[in-house]
Amino acid sequence: MLVLLPPSEGKATSGRGAPLKPESLSLPGLGAARAAVLTELVELCASDEVKAREVLGLSEGLRGEVAKNAELRTAGARPAGEIYTGVLYDALGLASLDAAAKRRAARSLLVFSGLWGAVRVTDRIPSYRCSMGVKLPALGALGAYWRAPMAEVMPEVAGEGLVLDLRSAAYTAAWKPKGEVAGRTASVRVLHAPTRKVVSHFNKATKGRIVRALLAAGIAPAGPAQLVEALRDLGHVVEAQAPARAGTPWTLDVLVTDVH
Repeated sequence: MLVLLPPSEGKATSGRGAPLKPESLSLPGLGAARAAVLTELVELCASDEVKAREVLGLSEGLRGEVAKNAELRTAGARPAGEIYTGVLYDALGLASLDAAAKRRAARSLLVFSGLWGAVRVTDRIPSYRCSMGVKLPALGALGAYWRAPMAEVMPEVAGEGLVLDLRSAAYTAAWKPKGEVAGRTASVRVLHAPTRKVVSHFNKATKGRIVRALLAAGIAPAGPAQLVEALRDLGHVVEAQAPARAGTPWTLDVLVTDVH
């Protein structure tokens, strides 16, 4: 099973660890693309704070994020699973998983990123600010920039089992499963049962809980149909319909009544 996650907008501080070693990151086929984004981002933030804030969509109150980006090459690095915070990651609770579940997380979780393309939760990265929606002056829109390099590496990374896609819309732009991989991909929507509406906070929290439950129980569904069964066994109310044609991802609706 491969689980595709969005990053968090807010991130923990880098700390005092050893600095980034780009060559140590997973998915080495993304190395050249990562280097190009990192170089432009660091140079932009080091040379022109006002322009950098405009490009990154940051308010005056977040000017410290620009300074942080300027120091990415020398800042301390920590496992990505510690850097990413927020509702989904709080609910996922990587730090409190037992040792076996943590090993499953290291193998199964892949976090998409405007700066790195995608990283494993064990990859050591510094804290940064650069969403997939950013349009860098030279490289352009990052969602479009990452499509070619991600298309090269992701079919192999996807392996042969379920691909559980929990990314937000901006991050799905960087890679869309195709063909045989798409046929074993499932995306999940979390809906408030009475209204059938997505509520962002509870959507993220429920997705984090779902991933935690699968990891903790050691459940690795072979495909979308098996995922539906697994989620129902875990107590979730799931509505699913197989795609009308082969090579199309499934969409599963998880219905919740308690929005907390």
